[in-house]
Parts: sequence; structure tokens; C-alpha cells
Amino acid sequence: MTETLEKTAPAAEAAAAGPEPWDIKGELILNCNCTVFCPCVVSLGQHPPTEGYCQAWAGVRIDTGHYGETDLSGLNVGLLLEIPGLMARGNWKAAAYIDDRASPAAHDALVKIFSGQARGTTGLFSVLVSEFLGAESAPVVFETEGKARRLMVGKKIKGEVVPVAGAAPDEDIVVTNTKYWMGPDITVATATQGRVRAFGRVWDFDGRSAEICQIDWHGPGK
Repeated sequence: MTETLEKTAPAAEAAAAGPEPWDIKGELILNCNCTVFCPCVVSLGQHPPTEGYCQAWAGVRIDTGHYGETDLSGLNVGLLLEIPGLMARGNWKAAAYIDDRASPAAHDALVKIFSGQARGTTGLFSVLVSEFLGAESAPVVFETEGKARRLMVGKKIKGEVVPVAGAAPDEDIVVTNTKYWMGPDITVATATQGRVRAFGRVWDFDGRSAEICQIDWHGPGK
């Protein structure tokens, strides 16, 4: 019995300590089924999506990041989101694709971050997501060519978003100083490709609303 207690004590202490401090800086792109720019950015989920419900895919490029002592820099993550009505009311379904270049420790860390277990910026997922469909290891490619951003997750997600052209051709249309959880400044974009074949979902959001956001997310202790 004493030996058993000695073996389980470190695990119990680790659980009691809670999530590790974490930090992610990089870029997020998102494409949803809204016909025009997503109302959730400025209404903070109090206004329904243009179609009354939300279906979306997203990609995250991590330029620099860590979870405790685990380095997350250079990795990518793909996300799938399904929201039945007002974003603020919850009952979301979500899934994640974790870069297959991630070490086992980095994979586990990213699952904790994107499921909300790690608290901090993405902690809202633990409140709003009622069904986490799963986290799969996959080749997740996030590319930038000119102003276009592309996300490819094997044959599961194939997406490309570009900023919507403004009056000044060299300047993006940016909604600034928002309280949006992803970040305060959101570039208004549209999808030139937005195809999802994953978790039983078959979506095509070409020409629909998209967002580009520089992210600076963090967790406890930051």
C-alpha cells in the first residue's frame, strides 16, 4: 500500500497544480457559412450568424509558443466548429487536427489548449463546447502567398482566404479595437476555397465570410 501511494503521489500533485503556463503568437484564419462578414465579431455572439447557425473551419499558425517547458513554435492546428445558434449560448461541437510534426508532449499540450482544458484565452471552449468530437494527428499545412492564406489538412480541409478589397488597394479592411476573443483587430476576408470533408460533415463555403487575425493567446501564469 505504501508503495502504491508513493507512485500515485506525483500524479496527484501534478493534477492539483493545474494547467501549465502557456503562450501562442501567430495567425488565425477562419471561414464560416455566413453570407457576409460574420456578425459575431462586433456583437460578441449576441447576434445570430447570417444563416441562423454557424459552421466553420479555422487554421492556426503558431510562430512562437510554449506550454510549460514544451515548445510549440512552428506547428499548425486545424479546427472544425459547429454552433446551433447564438454563439454566446454555447452548445458548440468542435474538433481539432494537430500537426503531425508535433512531439507527443506538444500534441498533448495543443489538445489541452484547443479543448479549453488549459484555461486562459481558449478556456471559453470548456464552457461553450458541449461535444468535443476529437483531436486527430494529421498533416496540417498553413501557407501564405501574397495576401492569400491557405490551410490544408490532408483531404479533410482545403481552404484559402483573401482580404476583401477596399478603396485603397494596398490597405486591408480591418475591424479594429474589438472585444472579440480571438483578437482585437480582424481583417475582413472571403474564402476562395472552403471545403470540409470531416467527422461526417460535407461543407463548401467558397465565397463566404472569412477572417484573418493576428493572435497573442496565453494561459495561467502569463
